[in-house]
Amino acid sequence: MQETLNYIQENKQRYVDELFELLKIASISADPAYKDEVLKCADEVAKFLKDAGADDVEVCGTKGYPIVFGQKFLDKDLPTVLVYGHYDVQPPDPLELWTKPPFEPYIEKTEIHPEGAIFARGSADDKGQFFMHIKAFEAMMKTNTLPCNVKFIFEGEEEVGSKSLEDFVNENKEKLACDVILISDTHIYSNEQPTVTTGLRGLSYVEVEVEGPNRDLHSGLYGGAVPNPIHVLSRMIANLIDENGHITIDGFYDNVETVSDEERAEMNKLKDDQEHFKKSIGLNGVEGEKGYTTLERTSIRPTLDCNGIWGGYTGEGAKTVIPSKAFAKISMRLVPYQTPEEITEKFTKYFEKIAPANVKVKVNPHHGGMPYVLPSDTKEFRAAKTAMETAFGKEVLPYRSGGSIPITAMFEQVLGAKSVLMGFGLDSDAIHSPNEHYGLFNFYKGIESIPLFFENYTK
Repeated sequence: MQETLNYIQENKQRYVDELFELLKIASISADPAYKDEVLKCADEVAKFLKDAGADDVEVCGTKGYPIVFGQKFLDKDLPTVLVYGHYDVQPPDPLELWTKPPFEPYIEKTEIHPEGAIFARGSADDKGQFFMHIKAFEAMMKTNTLPCNVKFIFEGEEEVGSKSLEDFVNENKEKLACDVILISDTHIYSNEQPTVTTGLRGLSYVEVEVEGPNRDLHSGLYGGAVPNPIHVLSRMIANLIDENGHITIDGFYDNVETVSDEERAEMNKLKDDQEHFKKSIGLNGVEGEKGYTTLERTSIRPTLDCNGIWGGYTGEGAKTVIPSKAFAKISMRLVPYQTPEEITEKFTKYFEKIAPANVKVKVNPHHGGMPYVLPSDTKEFRAAKTAMETAFGKEVLPYRSGGSIPITAMFEQVLGAKSVLMGFGLDSDAIHSPNEHYGLFNFYKGIESIPLFFENYTK
């Protein structure tokens, strides 16, 4: 293994240079205008995978964007690790808030990253993280230290709900057969306190519409006499959460997992630095469900958030109208034993119930996903924990994340394998936001940890 680590050390700069080539490609899956860029990125990923030593590399067509597959099969008696990642990225808007163009990567030192961080859209989510696996694989191939079979699957639709992935997995069960799935699309608690993610929340995402008058109305002629859909929608959203941070939807908490006092105590061993948390996002105070710490609120408790709201006139200047309609997008993060179908149905019934009689409401479900938990007493977790402890030289703790990766539950259902969520980003990396970045320290630690995971899991 030392030979592999030496190879990584000798090739650090080349790894970054190659990652820059991927980051320059604007593979925005949500915008059809970037279709050629997404397809170009798939081809580049396939090239890097082939150059690293993978066999049977394919750019597999789907109903949407292609899935890149490759493998190195050594022996049927050895375990097989399936590596998953995604090469598509979020739209970079608002562009004016970026210090430099989002697809022109550069390195800059920060307070958190004194060794420097790579700034670019996709640097942490997920190009920088899945590229670690390609480079770690290359290092094992070049030093003849790959201890087991490995398969790779990189998709181009994660940021739009992985629309084609489930069909692809179901149609290629034998091709993707494995013993464990390794994913780096999560973060650690901090560089001082590395963690392995043992849980993710699920998701129910809806768009709501409130309709009042049959057309936009003059606010002088009609104001004060008719319902304003923006006002009505705002009150309805405000009523979804009470003064204790409790979600008011009927039956919302019926199936919520009860986390034991012992588990909560273990979770809170992580340093919950409130001052740092507030400073990192420019707040003077926090809020949330009464009776829970910030760590618990962002991991083991379900949530409801309005992600966007609009209606009426929002252009330059003034236009005095009472809008005919108002809209909002709402996401609910779910915990074990809640399902997106159940929560979407309960939300819809409750939203219709609290609507005033003088407006019409509509709920349009979008994508959802199941929660996921990897118990910390499994061989999969132990292999990751030991690998990262060797690389970081520190104790590694289990950590439940508030984010969602819906495909983890699907993988387990279809392929019968657990997913190890061994990510290396930080929650301050500004993923999905302007000036996204990924620390060089974290990038390199990931590349060092991955071969150690392969070695530990094989043993």
